[in-house]
This record gives sequence, structure tokens and C-alpha cells, in this order.
Amino acid sequence: MTTKGTPLHDELGRIFREAWIAGVTTHYPGEPKPGYIAPWDETPEWERSAAAAVAEQIRAFARTTDRAAAKLTRQQKGRFVVLCWIGQIYKHFPDPKPSYVADWDDMPAWQQETDIEIFETIERL
Repeated sequence: MTTKGTPLHDELGRIFREAWIAGVTTHYPGEPKPGYIAPWDETPEWERSAAAAVAEQIRAFARTTDRAAAKLTRQQKGRFVVLCWIGQIYKHFPDPKPSYVADWDDMPAWQQETDIEIFETIERL
């Protein structure tokens, strides 16, 4: 069940974005790019839509497993976020840069940790 276009959809997107910013602030080596930590209202529309969609996918996954998704390893949780995000990238960009669709093993550690924390934040909802 999708909530697209509802206040819940926006709220899930905001929660995703806040978890992303918290992760970047914690794990990014050095000073993050401004776009990495831009607030929700300054985030491009496609990215807000993608964040909300991925948050809904995480929420649905947690719910449809009767919260057994909590037993996933941290890496499995992060990989789930990455795969859902890559799907959104392909939805919004027909020919994305390879770095936008990098698989888990090709991502920097700071981004892996951030994606894990996004999953864990949303699964607690």
C-alpha cells in the first residue's frame, strides 16, 4: 500500500532525510558537500520522492515480516536500502552516473553506515 501524495508519505521522506543527514554528519570524513546535508525543503523534488519511496519500502518490509526484519545483519539492512535507492535512481535518471548506482561493496564506508542507520531508524517506527 502506497501513501504517495499523503502527509505520511512526506513524513516518511523527511524521516529518511533526517536519518541521512545524521549519518553523513557522523560518518562522512571531513566536511560533507552542502547537498549531502541540505534540509528537506532544499532537497530536489526527485530526491524527496525517492526518499519517501525507499522509506515506505523499508517500512513495508519491516511490517510484512512481522518485525522479523530486525534479525537481519547490519550489512543486510544497509544493502536493502541501497537496492531500493538504486531502483529510485533508475526511475528518475535513464542513464545515471555509475557512482549513483554503485553496489554495496563499491560504496564508501561512511555511506554504508549511513544506509544501515536509515534502515534502523525507519524500522523502529
